[in-house]
Amino acid sequence: MVNPKLKDDLNHQLVKALLSLENEEETYEFLEDLCTIGEIKAFGQRLEVARMLDAHHTYDEIVERTGASTATISRVKHALNYGADGYKTIISRLKGEIS
Repeated sequence: MVNPKLKDDLNHQLVKALLSLENEEETYEFLEDLCTIGEIKAFGQRLEVARMLDAHHTYDEIVERTGASTATISRVKHALNYGADGYKTIISRLKGEIS
């Protein structure tokens, strides 16, 4: 279930914008305009942390592979266990596509 605090007109517009992107190139272009390079890299890092936690990697392995702090790993783990299942949905859909 989505946190009702997220549901407002501005975020609805953002979600609609994301859903309207047709390919990887458009997505990269939109992300580059919307976010800083650091923010985009942080999103990618968190997704990899979630994927590795789902695959039962240790914190040490995750730190070595991603460079994420243990605090970030802990936050992602909390989201995997108690969040809205967004990570789980994406991980399930990406299985087999990420090497």
